[in-house]
Amino acid sequence: MAWWEGLEETRLLVAPDPPVTGDYPGQLLSLRHPKTGNKTCYLFNGGVLQELQWFKQSYGSWFLGEYVCEDGGLYAATPVDPVFILLPIFEEARMKKGDDLGKFRQVDEIIFINGYPGYRHLSSLAERTMQVVCDFKEIGSTKFFRLNDSKVFTWLQYKVQQLKQALPTLDKNYAARGDKDTLADAVSILGEYLKDEPWLKLLCTNLKVNLQEAAKGPDVEILPCAAESSPSSFNPLQEKTGTEKKVMRSCGRLNKKAKVETDSRNIKDMFSKASRRGR
Repeated sequence: MAWWEGLEETRLLVAPDPPVTGDYPGQLLSLRHPKTGNKTCYLFNGGVLQELQWFKQSYGSWFLGEYVCEDGGLYAATPVDPVFILLPIFEEARMKKGDDLGKFRQVDEIIFINGYPGYRHLSSLAERTMQVVCDFKEIGSTKFFRLNDSKVFTWLQYKVQQLKQALPTLDKNYAARGDKDTLADAVSILGEYLKDEPWLKLLCTNLKVNLQEAAKGPDVEILPCAAESSPSSFNPLQEKTGTEKKVMRSCGRLNKKAKVETDSRNIKDMFSKASRRGR
């Protein structure tokens, strides 16, 4: 049965069309939020992981064909780098203690999280994307992964620099800000996807950024990037050849008024295909 069948209410979701082929097109997955650990709903569509942003005006409705959707809210699915979502899971899985670097483990073992069956759909995605921040060994046809702190920090620095370059192109207010303030803005945006310990604190320390001090500065509205709403995927092999094309993709952020839905059960209960309703 499709995920929308049997639901009573309609909500509007803007997302790329699901692929024609595939076993799991357009699935809503309950995963842990990378910063808070709270259960959060993501859309896994065509092999791309997307987060849900919510926009809601005080008054409004949607006309969907001959059907009126009383709730004028709008959900938008925007790509998110899966490394952010999987980073806390891989950090826990290595079981690092002191100077011990931790254990190598298979991806299927790493992403087996009690109460979160949605992770099992990300097995191939995790194996493909997490190599950028992990050491891995191959024994026969099986790969074993272990998070590498140095690789994680290098990847985070790359993200900061890409975001720092892109922010001034999004809005005239950003273009008028100094280099130090733009750096703090970039770290603050990435901080929404990172736990304070150890990654955000490590990033702030090494880049000499004080987020509390930066927060006291003038309020700047972050406008949406046309391509994505969260940092893009990082491929070091393309860093020299594809940087210009990836700058705009790396910085997507929605307006501060946008909210990420954090209760997947409610989202699953709300969505329905208007075309299936004859009311």
